[in-house]
Amino acid sequence: VQLVESGGGLVQTGGSLRLSCAASGSIFGLNAMGWYRQAPGKQRELVAAITIGGSTNYEDSVKGRFAISRDNAKNTLYLQMNSLKPEDTAVYYCAADGVALTRVGRNGAYWGQGTQVTVSS
Repeated sequence: VQLVESGGGLVQTGGSLRLSCAASGSIFGLNAMGWYRQAPGKQRELVAAITIGGSTNYEDSVKGRFAISRDNAKNTLYLQMNSLKPEDTAVYYCAADGVALTRVGRNGAYWGQGTQVTVSS
């Protein structure tokens, strides 16, 4: 399975970005997909996750601002990020797994290369 993220960049506080993650390869059976982020000096954390059935969950600090979605026909995962704050600055990683995503992510999951999101104050 290969995951390729796109859509990161530099935005001002209050702005929006949309991240995309294109999946290819043996994606059948990947029940859970999601977005993690890791800021400098901090632990990787799960930001948002979605199951193949469409159930979603979000980290508390992004609820109401971020929205995760997936297009199963296009094998693509999205993260719409609105009302961005400087504390959202991090490298964002797309992940996929056959089991539920964990808070910090399993080494055995599939990972993208990461995309930088920088929010200026």
